[in-house]
Amino acid sequence: MKYLEEYREARIVRELISKVKDSVNGEWNVMEICGGQTHSLVKNGIIDLLPDNINMIHGPGCPVCVTPQSIIDRAIKLASQPDIILCSYGDMLRIPGSERSLLEVKALGADVRIVYSPLEAVQIATDIPDKQIVFFAVGFETTAPANALAVVQASASGLKNFSILSSHVLVPPAIEAILSDPDNHVDAFLAAGHVCTIMGYEEYPPICEQYKVPIIITGFEPVDLIQGILMAVRQLERGEYRLENQYSRMVDRSGNSKAREMISEVYEVSEQEWRGIGRIPGSGLVLNEKYESFDAAKRYGIPIERNEIVSDCIAGEVLKGQKKPIECPRFGNGCSPESPLGAPMVSSEGACAAYYHHRIMESL
Repeated sequence: MKYLEEYREARIVRELISKVKDSVNGEWNVMEICGGQTHSLVKNGIIDLLPDNINMIHGPGCPVCVTPQSIIDRAIKLASQPDIILCSYGDMLRIPGSERSLLEVKALGADVRIVYSPLEAVQIATDIPDKQIVFFAVGFETTAPANALAVVQASASGLKNFSILSSHVLVPPAIEAILSDPDNHVDAFLAAGHVCTIMGYEEYPPICEQYKVPIIITGFEPVDLIQGILMAVRQLERGEYRLENQYSRMVDRSGNSKAREMISEVYEVSEQEWRGIGRIPGSGLVLNEKYESFDAAKRYGIPIERNEIVSDCIAGEVLKGQKKPIECPRFGNGCSPESPLGAPMVSSEGACAAYYHHRIMESL
């Protein structure tokens, strides 16, 4: 398949790994932002192929993982109301709130429905006018255009029984938050190619300049990732810090103009809570004044209570890239995808789940 199989070619992977080994002298910490990139690095054994002086740090780039517990609790309270049908992507149902998950309240009788598109939720609102339909709108810049389109369509159709519970997060402010942390030890970033496909990369060069750090926009296949690591290492060895676009087959500077226009039509930038990280200024999207009547949080007035569970699960440190999943005392010891304690073990793109499936299970 064009643009897929050739990026999994073993011969090219071996050649690139050899170039990485020939290029690196110092010790470098490289963070991949996206959970899909983490999954690919672990699944394809790339981490084990890299020289020991390149340390891959797994970032907070799984939108399911960084959705705060308080928002999960708010979704659960909404789903528990008899006149509400809560629609959500399937991977959100097992994320633990402070007491239970959406899957558990569904088992108790709440009308929680899995959808594959926010437009399905709009259709449900059209078909069932005597129920209030709430779509749990979660994700990075990649899902925001479709969620915005659902709001625009509901508005154009005059639907009064549709709203969204929004928990959108933005990548560039998260990178800045990581770089500003006193405990930061990231030397270079692999930026998420799918996010940049939507948003372009105009926001990244100022970050490179301010924090003196290379950022490489990278795809998700083995060749993409190793080539991105090679580009980062070469910059680090030369003392350079600039934006490079490895994923040029998909990404250009300005991104997808139609998608960006849809986001701008419906949303405005706001402060956002990130699970395990805290509040990051300018890192979220909320419905603007024109569409705020579709904001489920405002419509139902359910307060956010920030009551994160305190336990020996180190999900927060994993999400911030400060520790690896295998450093958690509960990893594989009471915490597994079947009985997760933290969000990174629930999501298929979470770092803990990736390590569990491809580092632990394969060794058994």
